[in-house]
Amino acid sequence: MRLLEAIRMALRMLWAQKLKSFFSLIGVLIGVTFLIAVWSIVAGMNHYMEDRIANRIFGANAFQLRQRPSFSTGNITREEWLSWRRRPRVSVADAQYVAPRIETPVRTAMYCVDRVSISFGGKTARDIDLIGTEPEYFNIRDYAIASGRAFTVQEMRAARPVLVIGDLLAERLFEGVDPLGKRVNVGGIQYRVVGIVEKQGTMFGLSMDKFAIMPYTSQARRLICPINVLDELLVKADNPTSMLVAMNEVEALMRGRRRLKPDQENNFHLQTAEGALEGWNRVSRYLSLGLPLLVGISLVVGGIVIMNIMLMSVTERTREIGIRKALGAKRSDILGQFLVEAATVSTVGAALGIVLGLALAFVVRELSPLPAVVAPISIALGVTLGVLVGIVAGVYPAYRAARLDPIVALGME
Repeated sequence: MRLLEAIRMALRMLWAQKLKSFFSLIGVLIGVTFLIAVWSIVAGMNHYMEDRIANRIFGANAFQLRQRPSFSTGNITREEWLSWRRRPRVSVADAQYVAPRIETPVRTAMYCVDRVSISFGGKTARDIDLIGTEPEYFNIRDYAIASGRAFTVQEMRAARPVLVIGDLLAERLFEGVDPLGKRVNVGGIQYRVVGIVEKQGTMFGLSMDKFAIMPYTSQARRLICPINVLDELLVKADNPTSMLVAMNEVEALMRGRRRLKPDQENNFHLQTAEGALEGWNRVSRYLSLGLPLLVGISLVVGGIVIMNIMLMSVTERTREIGIRKALGAKRSDILGQFLVEAATVSTVGAALGIVLGLALAFVVRELSPLPAVVAPISIALGVTLGVLVGIVAGVYPAYRAARLDPIVALGME
């Protein structure tokens, strides 16, 4: 009951002295607001990047055999970049050699891509990713077909001019018209639309549905890759462990095929989602390391303000302290009262900071492509910091109040 009474007294003091209370809690409020908002945005970005890059762009448990990295992180020297450029391209023959010799159960697909214009009925869609690949590509990327179908192995072998398109391309070219069975112009070649991929959404505000997928053997391949050359071979395993085993197998097969000696570096690249996420993970680590420092500065400032306000409160309430001691209050009672008041002020500031931080995070999510995910641990940490800052800041004022001589205190006006 003493604790509850002390909290009630602290809340009444907060309400009675609104301006002083505002200055008391503003430092904690700002620190906790920043903590919640940044933590929510960083947590959301981590989830967003893993979902969009690992699952949408690469496919889960998948890797790519390439000439060089498509995502480069860190400081890449000119010499290193030129050495990548001098590497031989991955060829169709490389893919046909490697794919059937992987002993681990995997799915594979040859892959080429470039941007082209696609036309239909007087309309032209520009900057469309034209992808030449194999039927397994749809499984590797986990593409669901919204209507129609994917092209078949037989159509690929026969180099049939068939096309599976993204949702946005369907909207641009076929507004109000069923795209299935229609013929579109791709680089002067007529392609028949046989399927539409389910909507993929956006990444940082950019659509992931501006694409068209065709058999890599068909004629428009000349628009995206030189003859007998690939951008990459896609490989997908059933789980992360199998993926690592398959990567080792592919590396050994390619080194043997290219007759690389043990002391020679690979003249090809095996790229995973983890490699592509390396740059973001570095940024995320910097934010995670810098966040405590920035929050700590705000909380230290807030604690100093609370301590000074509480010292002023001790001076203003000297007679009240003297009366309480004359009526039998112990030092521990006075000490506890002022500690609870300081902790209550700080906790109220933390609570307001949590509400404001969550609101700020959700505003950012609604008004920008940046996502936000509420992390319960950040809320618990915000409340804990609020209580601790208040207790630490209130120790000295509470000690001074508890040490007051009741006779001297009663004699002061």
